Amino acid sequence: MSTARSADAETAPAAVAAALADAPFVRVVARADGDSLAASGILARALRSADVPFHVQLRANPESVVDDDADDRGDTVVSVGATATRLAVPGDESPATLAAYRVASELGDAPDATLALAGVVAGEASLGDDEYDPIRSAAEAGGVTRRPGVGVPVADLADGLAHSTLLHAPYSGDVESARAALAEANLPAELDADAHRRVASLAALDATETDNATPRAVESLERLLRPYETPNGPFETVEGYADVLCAVARERPGTGVAFALGHATDATQTAALDAWRNHALEAHTVLREADTARFADCVVVRTGLGSDSLGVLSTIARLVRDFRSPEPVVLAVGDGAAAAASVEPRALGSTMATAAAEVGGTGYGRKDAGEARFDAEETDATTTPDASTTDQHPFTAAFREALRA
Repeated sequence: MSTARSADAETAPAAVAAALADAPFVRVVARADGDSLAASGILARALRSADVPFHVQLRANPESVVDDDADDRGDTVVSVGATATRLAVPGDESPATLAAYRVASELGDAPDATLALAGVVAGEASLGDDEYDPIRSAAEAGGVTRRPGVGVPVADLADGLAHSTLLHAPYSGDVESARAALAEANLPAELDADAHRRVASLAALDATETDNATPRAVESLERLLRPYETPNGPFETVEGYADVLCAVARERPGTGVAFALGHATDATQTAALDAWRNHALEAHTVLREADTARFADCVVVRTGLGSDSLGVLSTIARLVRDFRSPEPVVLAVGDGAAAAASVEPRALGSTMATAAAEVGGTGYGRKDAGEARFDAEETDATTTPDASTTDQHPFTAAFREALRA
């Protein structure tokens, strides 16, 4: 959850719903992450039910959206996961999905509660919080139930554990290694509650009892364990659904939008799972081979990834923050691109912008180019290239200096 709130942005659900209900055409511009993808789907489905024409697009940097020319055409632009436009469904204090759910309800729609729960998980919020009671109750009324075990999107547990980005374990990115680990648990062919508990224990131990695991890893595993099963959903669990949304938003945004809009055909489901597997495989493989360095208040992960793998860098930064970093901030840096993640909300966007400006021309984006995220308070941020030459070390030094400021 990471967006600054503009003083003149309309964000109250009733006000946003009223403006959208009267719009001749709505452009939904969402941040390219799992939470905003789910939120945009909920919003778009409500617009469809209200017979309001719309278009949805995902952007790595919604803050660059300017809606003056859209107003000239009579379009209404709403930003999701950011406050880049006059109308916004923000994702700062709580997931954008929660705000979208409330807007959709104001429009008279009955939002897809399973998609909403997945969006909340993707936004790194706890489903047990009171503010999610209406969504959780609606999902449970539709057949969603909580059970022991792990939250993966597929029935094949080896496939699910190997490609999950909700943990980083020795077998992450390696299906056969995960299958071997599960074989040692002597699981029955049909998993009962006890078998699911054994799988959860296995995953928890593998993710936390390594030489470089941190105490935060135990807390981070809460998003994986005791999942909500979705017998009528497109994936096996809500948590697995969230994992797929996060990956597809970054890897295949067109497929992600189609899926969030409810076009869950066999083809889109297969494409979404392929994107999830490919994203996880690259993230876990690169992380395992990357060089890391620890500094005061910051761990730096150096990779060879380029700007076309910015989403993977974001996932790497989050995984290291959650499972490996003893420091509160992680910077994952590649050739001309970087991503940062922090434990608590802090000005990572402006930190990245300051660092990018300091090394202008070395490939990490400049604020005047509009190619970095510049939010006031967030737990993640990215930059993208503005030049072909790159050098990780000056940017890393500039980031650390800006972090201390």
